[in-house]
Amino acid sequence: MSVRDGEAYRIMQSGKPVGGLVIKVDGVEGELELLFVSPHAHSRGIGYAAWCEVERLHPEVRVWETVTPYFEQRNIHFYVNRCGFHIVEFYNSHHPDPNDPDMAQDKDEQFPAGMFRFEKVVR
Repeated sequence: MSVRDGEAYRIMQSGKPVGGLVIKVDGVEGELELLFVSPHAHSRGIGYAAWCEVERLHPEVRVWETVTPYFEQRNIHFYVNRCGFHIVEFYNSHHPDPNDPDMAQDKDEQFPAGMFRFEKVVR
Protein backbone atom coordinates (compact mmCIF):
# COMPACT_ATOMS: atom_id res chain seq x y z
CA MET A 1 0.00 0.00 0.00
CA SER A 2 1.14 3.50 -0.73
CA VAL A 3 -0.08 6.77 0.71
CA ARG A 4 0.88 8.55 -2.50
CA ASP A 5 -2.19 10.35 -3.85
CA GLY A 6 -3.98 9.67 -0.56
CA GLU A 7 -4.47 11.13 2.88
CA ALA A 8 -3.18 9.56 6.10
CA TYR A 9 -4.52 10.43 9.53
CA ARG A 10 -3.67 9.48 13.08
CA ILE A 11 -6.62 8.74 15.34
CA MET A 12 -6.03 10.44 18.68
CA GLN A 13 -7.72 10.08 22.06
CA SER A 14 -6.75 12.23 25.04
CA GLY A 15 -3.64 13.35 23.15
CA LYS A 16 -2.44 9.80 22.50
CA PRO A 17 -2.45 7.93 19.17
CA VAL A 18 -4.91 5.01 19.21
CA GLY A 19 -5.18 4.26 15.49
CA GLY A 20 -4.98 5.57 11.99
CA LEU A 21 -6.54 5.60 8.58
CA VAL A 22 -5.64 6.12 4.95
CA ILE A 23 -8.11 7.26 2.31
CA LYS A 24 -7.97 8.22 -1.35
CA VAL A 25 -10.47 10.63 -2.87
CA ASP A 26 -11.01 11.14 -6.58
CA GLY A 27 -13.91 13.50 -7.21
CA VAL A 28 -17.10 11.81 -6.03
CA GLU A 29 -15.39 8.48 -5.36
CA GLY A 30 -13.50 7.60 -2.20
CA GLU A 31 -11.55 4.59 -1.07
CA LEU A 32 -10.84 3.60 2.49
CA GLU A 33 -7.45 1.95 2.16
CA LEU A 34 -6.84 1.28 5.84
CA LEU A 35 -8.54 1.92 9.17
CA PHE A 36 -7.21 0.51 12.42
CA VAL A 37 -7.73 1.07 16.12
CA SER A 38 -5.42 -0.29 18.79
CA PRO A 39 -6.93 -3.39 20.44
CA HIS A 40 -6.85 -1.71 23.87
CA ALA A 41 -9.17 0.98 22.46
CA HIS A 42 -11.69 -1.32 20.73
CA SER A 43 -15.44 -1.05 21.39
CA ARG A 44 -15.33 2.59 22.47
CA GLY A 45 -16.71 4.18 19.31
CA ILE A 46 -13.32 5.50 18.24
CA GLY A 47 -13.29 3.91 14.78
CA TYR A 48 -16.86 5.00 14.11
CA ALA A 49 -16.10 8.58 15.22
CA ALA A 50 -13.06 8.62 12.93
CA TRP A 51 -15.14 7.37 10.00
CA CYS A 52 -17.82 10.02 10.65
CA GLU A 53 -15.07 12.65 10.56
CA VAL A 54 -13.83 11.34 7.19
CA GLU A 55 -17.35 11.68 5.77
CA ARG A 56 -17.64 15.19 7.24
CA LEU A 57 -14.30 16.21 5.69
CA HIS A 58 -15.31 14.86 2.26
CA PRO A 59 -18.96 15.73 1.58
CA GLU A 60 -18.22 15.60 -2.16
CA VAL A 61 -17.77 11.82 -2.05
CA ARG A 62 -20.90 9.96 -3.14
CA VAL A 63 -19.51 6.40 -3.15
CA TRP A 64 -16.99 5.03 -0.66
CA GLU A 65 -15.31 1.66 -1.19
CA THR A 66 -13.17 -0.64 0.95
CA VAL A 67 -12.21 -4.33 1.23
CA THR A 68 -11.58 -6.70 4.11
CA PRO A 69 -10.77 -10.41 4.43
CA TYR A 70 -13.81 -12.70 4.56
CA PHE A 71 -12.89 -13.99 8.04
CA GLU A 72 -12.62 -10.60 9.76
CA GLN A 73 -16.04 -10.69 11.42
CA ARG A 74 -15.32 -7.63 13.54
CA ASN A 75 -14.48 -5.59 10.42
CA ILE A 76 -17.56 -6.84 8.58
CA HIS A 77 -19.78 -5.89 11.52
CA PHE A 78 -18.15 -2.46 11.73
CA TYR A 79 -18.49 -1.61 8.04
CA VAL A 80 -22.02 -2.99 7.57
CA ASN A 81 -23.76 -2.44 10.90
CA ARG A 82 -22.01 0.69 12.14
CA CYS A 83 -20.88 2.63 9.08
CA GLY A 84 -23.60 1.72 6.57
CA PHE A 85 -21.52 -0.06 3.92
CA HIS A 86 -22.94 -2.95 1.88
CA ILE A 87 -21.10 -6.04 0.69
CA VAL A 88 -21.15 -5.87 -3.10
CA GLU A 89 -18.56 -8.40 -4.22
CA PHE A 90 -16.54 -11.38 -3.02
CA TYR A 91 -13.05 -11.71 -4.49
CA ASN A 92 -11.52 -15.19 -4.53
CA SER A 93 -9.50 -17.44 -6.83
CA HIS A 94 -12.55 -17.92 -9.10
CA HIS A 95 -13.45 -14.22 -9.10
CA PRO A 96 -10.20 -12.24 -8.64
CA ASP A 97 -9.99 -8.58 -7.73
CA PRO A 98 -9.49 -6.72 -11.03
CA ASN A 99 -7.22 -4.27 -9.19
CA ASP A 100 -5.00 -7.15 -8.05
CA PRO A 101 -4.26 -9.23 -11.17
CA ASP A 102 -1.75 -11.40 -9.30
CA MET A 103 -4.45 -12.76 -6.98
CA ALA A 104 -5.58 -15.47 -9.41
CA GLN A 105 -2.05 -16.72 -10.04
CA ASP A 106 -0.53 -16.34 -6.56
CA LYS A 107 -0.88 -19.65 -4.71
CA ASP A 108 0.73 -18.15 -1.59
CA GLU A 109 -1.62 -15.18 -1.48
CA GLN A 110 -2.15 -13.57 1.89
CA PHE A 111 -5.93 -14.23 1.97
CA PRO A 112 -6.44 -17.31 -0.24
CA ALA A 113 -10.12 -17.76 0.69
CA GLY A 114 -11.17 -14.28 -0.35
CA MET A 115 -11.93 -10.66 0.34
CA PHE A 116 -15.23 -8.83 0.57
CA ARG A 117 -15.61 -5.53 -1.28
CA PHE A 118 -17.88 -2.99 0.37
CA GLU A 119 -19.55 0.16 -0.94
CA LYS A 120 -21.32 2.96 0.82
CA VAL A 121 -23.49 5.23 -1.30
CA VAL A 122 -23.91 8.64 0.33
CA ARG A 123 -27.09 10.51 -0.55
